[in-house]
Amino acid sequence: MKISDIGHAFVTGGASGIGLGAAQALEACGVRVTIADINPEQIDAAVSASGGKMRGALLDVRDREGWASAKAEAEAAFGPVDLLFNNAGICSTGYELADMDPESFDRIVGVNLYGVFNGISAFAADMRARRRGHIVNTASFVGIAAPIRGVGGSYVASKFGIVGLSEVLRMELAPHAVGVSVLCPGHIATGMGRNTARPSSDARKVPGLGATPGGKVEDLVPRLFAGIEANDFYIISHCEDDWASVQSRCVELEEAFARARAAKA
Repeated sequence: MKISDIGHAFVTGGASGIGLGAAQALEACGVRVTIADINPEQIDAAVSASGGKMRGALLDVRDREGWASAKAEAEAAFGPVDLLFNNAGICSTGYELADMDPESFDRIVGVNLYGVFNGISAFAADMRARRRGHIVNTASFVGIAAPIRGVGGSYVASKFGIVGLSEVLRMELAPHAVGVSVLCPGHIATGMGRNTARPSSDARKVPGLGATPGGKVEDLVPRLFAGIEANDFYIISHCEDDWASVQSRCVELEEAFARARAAKA
């Protein structure tokens, strides 16, 4: 789908970070944008600074009734949604799975993974019926590669889940002319850490983790848009030099399959 053909984009986590950068760039291209976020102050600031084609929706992506209301209000204002960008997410770092509070695990997975499903549940059937649309789900580099030590297991599990969910969704929607992409960024300078701590704290400092400055959102957005227009499944940004970690996983899988074939022989 060409960016210029998008009439209305719905962006979760849209009041900061990658979501806001994408929303502002979409608006600059003439797209009407609904930014959905849990932070009302940031929503107001973003909409106030916009060029008039952006509106806000207060939404906790875990709230399915909230999704229904946000969808109805968004489409009443701006028409059917052509691009769903499931981008809202929070992180969890520092705690090993053996030490993690189960409620923290549920919260991270609830926002990151269930939130993506809730967006799909709200919008995908309409896109399928109209044979028009594109869905982008934000995963992470740690959703496709060996985890970085210190990144919480709940975060890694949620991001791996998003990749698998997106693979199935792409297969299901392809016959209906609806595209699906999964965005896998590396370290980007966003407000995710602050957003994680907003409802409660799931993080503690890990020596060396996040010591290097993150990449810029404005450098990610052109790659995101190019991926949407090309209907790429994987959209990779700011982890281009980390192929060795992905390759290591592939090699280990290849070796496991070889052992299985040898055992069968």
